[in-house]
Amino acid sequence: MTYLHSINDCVIRFANINGSGSASANNLFARAVFRMGVPVSPKNIFPSNIQGLPTWYEVRVNEQGYLGRRGDYDLVVAVNGKTLQQDFTGLAPGGYFLFDSSQPLPEMLQRNDVRVIGIPMTLLCNEHVENPRLRPLLRNILYVGALAFLLDMELPVFKDALTSQFGTKDSLAATNIRILELGYTHAREHHPETCHLAVHRRDRTGEAIIMDGNTATALGALYGGATVVGWYPITPATSIIEAFGRAVEQYRREADTGRFTAAIVQAEDELAAIGIVIGAAWNGARAFTATSGPGVSLMAEFLGLAYFAEIPAVLINVQRAGPSTGMPTRTQQSDLLACAYASHGDTKNPLLLPADPDECFTMTAEAFDLADRLQTPVIVLSDLDLGMNDHLCAPLTWDDERPYDRGKVLDAEQLDALTVPWGRYLDVDGDGICYRTYPGTHPTKGAYFTRGTSRNEYSAYSEDSATYQRNMERLLLKWETAKSLMPRPAITIHDPAARLGALFYGTTSAAAVEVLDGLRARGLPINTLRLRAFPFQQEVLDFIAQHELVLVIEQNRDGQMRTLLINELNLEAGKLVAITCFDGLPVASRALARTLEAALSERGLMPPSSLSEQGDVS
Repeated sequence: MTYLHSINDCVIRFANINGSGSASANNLFARAVFRMGVPVSPKNIFPSNIQGLPTWYEVRVNEQGYLGRRGDYDLVVAVNGKTLQQDFTGLAPGGYFLFDSSQPLPEMLQRNDVRVIGIPMTLLCNEHVENPRLRPLLRNILYVGALAFLLDMELPVFKDALTSQFGTKDSLAATNIRILELGYTHAREHHPETCHLAVHRRDRTGEAIIMDGNTATALGALYGGATVVGWYPITPATSIIEAFGRAVEQYRREADTGRFTAAIVQAEDELAAIGIVIGAAWNGARAFTATSGPGVSLMAEFLGLAYFAEIPAVLINVQRAGPSTGMPTRTQQSDLLACAYASHGDTKNPLLLPADPDECFTMTAEAFDLADRLQTPVIVLSDLDLGMNDHLCAPLTWDDERPYDRGKVLDAEQLDALTVPWGRYLDVDGDGICYRTYPGTHPTKGAYFTRGTSRNEYSAYSEDSATYQRNMERLLLKWETAKSLMPRPAITIHDPAARLGALFYGTTSAAAVEVLDGLRARGLPINTLRLRAFPFQQEVLDFIAQHELVLVIEQNRDGQMRTLLINELNLEAGKLVAITCFDGLPVASRALARTLEAALSERGLMPPSSLSEQGDVS
């Protein structure tokens, strides 16, 4: 049997039990790969928040930089007895099965195309660790040490990473190093030349950093000037608030008083949370909340108030699969339409669509400028994969001279200088955006009633139909203005004569780029557009018009982005082909390749065998 051979191109899957302490050890392995200058993508495939349930952690190593989930695995570290059969049968042909041989492998697990590597992890820990409570935790460190040898990696890198992660000040730190070395030594003595997968040092990461999107989002809110947070706990958005709180403690404490210059208020429910945000923003603060799909639905009523009363607000939605009674720890791009048209009819909300932690940072900070400039809620659409998993990205940067764009806000001098009556909802310069004031700006001028739609340009109560229609048409004009302010799409024209285009956004981008690169290498050029915001600019319409067919790749069942494009750009439905992924897991490039093959073959654009004969698109 020929087993898999590769250098810096493999997927390692760790099969663990949630709450067993494995997360730190698995993360240690991923960061060691990164420290060796090799691009790496670690993902919790089912990061359950319920103790004792199975959890999987995949690390994709790819020096070409293709870091989307691949969809299968070459080596599995199987330390959860309840999933042994699943992990064994799912392993790629020619792969490697590393398990805890303290117990024999069940006889039913038989494959001629898999190399089994047994290390008695539990027995070794029982023998070398005195404290029984530490043994299960250190077993994780032991298998990391074994992997270091099996993959021909540099043990000192693991020691340095271990020291950085856990410190050196207590006896446990020394024990960690000792058990790491024990795993490495045992593998070297009992399994020499067993594994033909390797991770060797390269210089392919440059200045990149590795971090999770929720932490980057929290920093974006901090640098964007947020001073008020209203929130209600919900997975997977809660860690944004936690990270924001830590950042406030570190960077927002007054030196003389010790007080924090930000308020973080946990509300009794999601509706109250967005209410806190809107109240604070009406008073002139920069305020935000973070939630997931179910929270958006509950916040919709207040979002409608903010839209029609024209109050800035920032909402970060870390999308997940299903409602609160569904699959809260799966990822999906399933809230697109709900957010775009949140609240009751005739509302449209600007959306920002980050694809990596760097964009989580920059777009969240930008969201506060956009909300102030447009005087409307702005929603940042992240997802569970982006928010809770680590990703390689460019270093976060900030210009300390960058001013905040507070938009059209009149101060006391400007109010005194007016020669005509000021109207809170009066558009004086034709961009659909009116001038507002902060409470207390002037002792006698600038006050107004904040109303929804039953008002005229001067904020006086009105149920006049013509007045209502003028206001609604002005809001559409504001929407047109928003197009010029939102981030532009990222367009790559590989071949000006290409008949096909592909459109994607967010975390779908990693797998889409890999698959489309593979198609282009086999002679089928497809130009690409990565959406970064809604409303859509003219570039999006032009891109679609330039191609006979456009593939819309996204993570939901119903092709929500395709629907939004057709609706907003008045497109013919047949021109856009929905390529959907909705299993609740990060998009797998090999599965996406098969889906694209079927769609293209059905339309006579590619021979049916061209992809199926080549499993890996990289």
